[in-house]
Amino acid sequence: MPDPAVSPPRIDLRGRDAAGLTRAALDGVLPRAALDVGAAVERVRPICEDVRRRGGAAVREHTMRFDGVDLASTRVPAEALDDALRSLDPAVRDALAEAARRARVVHEAQLPRRADTEPAPGLSVSTRFVPVQRAGVYVPGGLVAYPSSVVMNVVPAQTAGVRSIAVASPPQQESGGLPHPAVLAACALLGVREVHAAGGAQALAMFAYGTAECEPADVITGPGNVYVAAAKRILHGAVGIDGENGPTEIAIIADHTADPAHVAADLIGQAEHDELASCLLITPDPDLPGRVDAELARQLPATRHRERVEAALRGQAGYVLTDDITAALAVSDAWAPEHLEVQTEDAAEVAARVRNAGAVFTGPYSPVSLGDYLAGSNHVLPTGGTARHTSGLSVYPYLKVVNVIECDRDSLAAVAPRVDALGGAEDLAAHVAAVRIRVPADGETR
Repeated sequence: MPDPAVSPPRIDLRGRDAAGLTRAALDGVLPRAALDVGAAVERVRPICEDVRRRGGAAVREHTMRFDGVDLASTRVPAEALDDALRSLDPAVRDALAEAARRARVVHEAQLPRRADTEPAPGLSVSTRFVPVQRAGVYVPGGLVAYPSSVVMNVVPAQTAGVRSIAVASPPQQESGGLPHPAVLAACALLGVREVHAAGGAQALAMFAYGTAECEPADVITGPGNVYVAAAKRILHGAVGIDGENGPTEIAIIADHTADPAHVAADLIGQAEHDELASCLLITPDPDLPGRVDAELARQLPATRHRERVEAALRGQAGYVLTDDITAALAVSDAWAPEHLEVQTEDAAEVAARVRNAGAVFTGPYSPVSLGDYLAGSNHVLPTGGTARHTSGLSVYPYLKVVNVIECDRDSLAAVAPRVDALGGAEDLAAHVAAVRIRVPADGETR
């Protein structure tokens, strides 16, 4: 029998109609890591303000304080990038190159096309999609290195047409005060030559405000811990952001057809990221949790990061029992997971009914780890329930919509009486005058 300490608790929602399984009704019922970004904001705000005032000196001081690395410069030398790429395991290089290729295929398909319209004769409105000039990409360090996150942030920025891309990643003492070599190699592989040894809030503030070594960015993207999320909240407005990405999470909707070995492996795989990872199995099959427990007992002893996994499964995981798949979908939509797997009969049909998820992995051969690396989809996804209103990273955070309006005299004259009416209703007479100086009303002269 499995250790009860790593057997997620059962949450029995049977007997409850799907229509009543709403976010409000399930608040506090479904497990999720407590993430107080508001509290972190108060700790992070002085760091961001310090970087705004003192620039690179503040970045270096906070790097010494938090990472224990005394930097003469945040900028990673070009030779360090080239050396990292030359030293990269050929198998890893091949995998990163293929991940980038697949990501380009997916993200190129996202590119919107210019749209030209004619709302009225003589009036044209064109919609242009213009890339930002500069993007700052944050690649976390933490428990493991994430060269795949370089791919997931840099490729959509390049695809969108961003010409200036800078990457920041925490320096590591064991790497000689530089970011992890795999991160540097991924940057070099993708042609990114501006990389900074900086992590956490100070790195994001560096991108937002600029330093002598780093020009300010227009947009910051990339995942991170609660302090990175807090920094994004503070800096939003001074710079664009992709979202406040927190601890990772997975929900799995599964029925009697699901392989419990697959389910257990996917729960373990997500819990491997972080002790704060959230893991939810939602099923109408009352026997599936027991079968998954047995698989957890079998697979956990061989798990490299067992303590981290068990901490997540003890902390914020659960088996949710529902009456049917419709109710399971309602629970999932209420929870709005970062990753959602659908392992059911007619999985494609069930997946098509999902409303709230960062990404949906359909069928028995589409694990989340495929999306983390080589599906071509993006693995920077909304967490903490924000999938209700926020999308995963794509080309769009790197693009702006610019409308170009051109109107001839006859078209302006035709619409002028309506401008008179609306401008008068809003008591903005100068708005009316700006039209009427061009096309006077009958009987008026300039």
